[in-house]
Amino acid sequence: MTEAILIALPAVPVATAGLVLLAPSGRVADRIALGGANVTAAVATTLVVLALTAAPGVEVTGDWLQLDVASGVFLALAAAVGLVGAIVSPAYLRHAGRGWFGERRSHVYYYAAFNLFWAALLTLPLVANLALAWLLIEGTTAASALLVSFSGKRSALEAGWKYLVLTTLGLGVALLGIVVLYAAVGGGGPGALGWDALAAAAPSLRRQTTLYAFVLVVVGLAAKIGWAPVHNWLPDAHSEAPAPISALLSAALLPIVLLIAWRTELALAPALGQTAIREVFLGFGLLSLAVSVPFLWRPLPWKRLLAYSSLEHMGILALGIGIGTPLAIAGVVVHLAGHAIAKSLGFFTAIPLLRQDPWAARRAARGVARFSSSTAGAMAVSLASLAALPPSPLFVSEVMVLLAGIDAGLLGVSASAAVLLALGFLGLSHALLEGLFGGRGKRGTGPSPRSARAVAGLSAFAVVALLALTAAAFALPGSDLVRGLTGGAA
Repeated sequence: MTEAILIALPAVPVATAGLVLLAPSGRVADRIALGGANVTAAVATTLVVLALTAAPGVEVTGDWLQLDVASGVFLALAAAVGLVGAIVSPAYLRHAGRGWFGERRSHVYYYAAFNLFWAALLTLPLVANLALAWLLIEGTTAASALLVSFSGKRSALEAGWKYLVLTTLGLGVALLGIVVLYAAVGGGGPGALGWDALAAAAPSLRRQTTLYAFVLVVVGLAAKIGWAPVHNWLPDAHSEAPAPISALLSAALLPIVLLIAWRTELALAPALGQTAIREVFLGFGLLSLAVSVPFLWRPLPWKRLLAYSSLEHMGILALGIGIGTPLAIAGVVVHLAGHAIAKSLGFFTAIPLLRQDPWAARRAARGVARFSSSTAGAMAVSLASLAALPPSPLFVSEVMVLLAGIDAGLLGVSASAAVLLALGFLGLSHALLEGLFGGRGKRGTGPSPRSARAVAGLSAFAVVALLALTAAAFALPGSDLVRGLTGGAA
């Protein structure tokens, strides 16, 4: 039964993509897409419940797909962000213009690409094989590159091309690492690259060759995760993509590709040793934090600001995984969920914000509270949470990671990260105050009552979810869920 649900999960959005191509109008395409999204979310929720109630030791594993605690955590991210993205997509499309294809076909092709992208994202956490994971990540690149350039503007086409070239180049490096790793394990068919097979073979692998392969795989995946210094596609793609796609890219794609790097690390740990693994992840984490801070201090357009915030938060996740203790992994779980909620709200808020103040697409938004209290409230919830202002769960998760680093004897790493996080907090706080109450910039038009209610509803839901996550964070260290992640993510 579980295996059938595993297969159904990607099949439903793929079928939805096929059905929307037959839609006679944009409104029909909206209804088909929303119905398919609800079915997809229901299937995903079933699998999430099965995965999380099985913690820590029970898992369903096959040659190509597996269901474990890590699958449940990351699948929940992709399902939740994708469902809300499908719900808000009609609001985006109503005011998005014709894009490449004309009004009806824009809806049709948008939903077709959206569902193919979502299907790959939902499948990735369930993959039990590094080679298959690589293929699916490449598949997300093809579908999401079309969506990044959806508006057809020159800047969007450039961003889509840049995203396609840079991430494909990174995945080429990762493929080289996979080939080296396959040679190291002695071949034996694609099954030799399964997580279980790699973990079984790791103790007998040559350390130097395995280290080369591991570094190549992680450096290649880093281009897709958005770690510095291979993050250059990220600000442009997030700025130009439709808001629901930006949310999927930031809140789902980046963390899920990070899961593949994490599973690779856990599988190869017996051959590599903790020191080498820690250095790779901590290096990417500190560098990403350091690179993001100067940009967070600059006045940036709203979506571009959120993109550089993604760089910062992917750095925090790298630090937590690199430290690797139960307290750090608890921080990673809280951070994943809190970031997904706050960042998705931020990108969804861009829909009414850019409609009310189109200039905010090219300059920093200012004085939003003067013309839209609902939009200003959503911006405040999103950016205050991302800045880790208490009682944001991101504040709790960052403290967890820093304390875990100190407990692990990494005082210099924790001190450096704390300084960089403080600087990032100041930059985001300044951007929030200027965005809400700044005196410069043109006065925008107020939202329609329907739009204001929708934004207020999203904000209220996000506040409740964030506060609930903050309360739950204190029970996570030492829980079955964290034990399942530390012992069963591979």
